[in-house]
Amino acid sequence: MKDKTYNNADSFAISFDEEWQKLECNDINTKIDKVIEYLSDHPFVISNPENARSIAKFRIYSLKKFE
Repeated sequence: MKDKTYNNADSFAISFDEEWQKLECNDINTKIDKVIEYLSDHPFVISNPENARSIAKFRIYSLKKFE
């Protein structure tokens, strides 16, 4: 999905999910940081870094997406 990114939360969430699954790390907060760092060139991360982090945490903690 890296070749098709848009400046919106949905595009970020798709990219986040893809990268999250690829990365091995036991600490959730460190893993969130690493994925967001990897996606630092994503338009949504550039324009809304705080919202990107909030969305990442929502996906992990609220949706329990990766348990």
